[in-house]
Amino acid sequence: MTGSHPVPFYETRLGRSYLGDTLELLPSFPDASVNLIVTSPPYALHFKKEYGNPDQGVYVKWFLPFARQFHRLLKEDGSLVIDIGGAWQPGRPTRSLYHFELLIALCRELGFHLAQEFYWYNPAKLPSPAEWVNVRKLRVKDAVECLWWLSRTPWPKADNQSVLQEYSPDMQRLLERGYRAKERPSGHRITRKFKDNGGSIPPNVIVCGNNDANGHYLSRCNETGRRPHPARFPSPIPLFFIRFLTDKGDLVLDPFAGSNTTGEVCEAEGRRW
Repeated sequence: MTGSHPVPFYETRLGRSYLGDTLELLPSFPDASVNLIVTSPPYALHFKKEYGNPDQGVYVKWFLPFARQFHRLLKEDGSLVIDIGGAWQPGRPTRSLYHFELLIALCRELGFHLAQEFYWYNPAKLPSPAEWVNVRKLRVKDAVECLWWLSRTPWPKADNQSVLQEYSPDMQRLLERGYRAKERPSGHRITRKFKDNGGSIPPNVIVCGNNDANGHYLSRCNETGRRPHPARFPSPIPLFFIRFLTDKGDLVLDPFAGSNTTGEVCEAEGRRW
């Protein structure tokens, strides 16, 4: 720190990385200065990672001081996206409610709005926990994590046209052949406005693996003899929300940056970080 201003650990043309305690660093940043906070904090895991994980019973209390800073830093139309995995209760094949308790506390105690819940499905996830899935065969593998999209107001900046997906082959054939306006069995009424809009609006499920064994990050870790971060989140997650919730030149913050996947995506997308 230089006076009250933190010194970057490294910086680029678009961003700065800081090495330190987030709760000590964030108070030095100005109010209402950030467009998007997208992050993956330590989960409340029973089997801890080497960087440490808060216990389920104290997780909300642990997280709220960070969240108060997030609320202060966000612009009026800004968003907070939290990638948070679930956890099992110790010694029992039942799930913890800690991530749901956190969501409720963020809305009821700090005034955040739940803009929409998203889910990350990881098809490459290994079966776990072994005791309940592989040994006793009482549960199926846990391959979905929650992505809470929160905002300061009910009207955060967002544009789903920035994250359109390719039409399915069936949809492409339908657009080519045309569609007769009628009411579907579900009750939805398809009108003559049915047309090619450049792509389909995505669902609130992001499907991607987290097994980038040959990527630049791991290659550089091997070259320099450094131990890789044990719990990186894949770039498609921040990429989706950065495109969906920000414009070029906007400022993005990741307060639990880890290997700085968010910064790398921002560099490629023309966002400050």
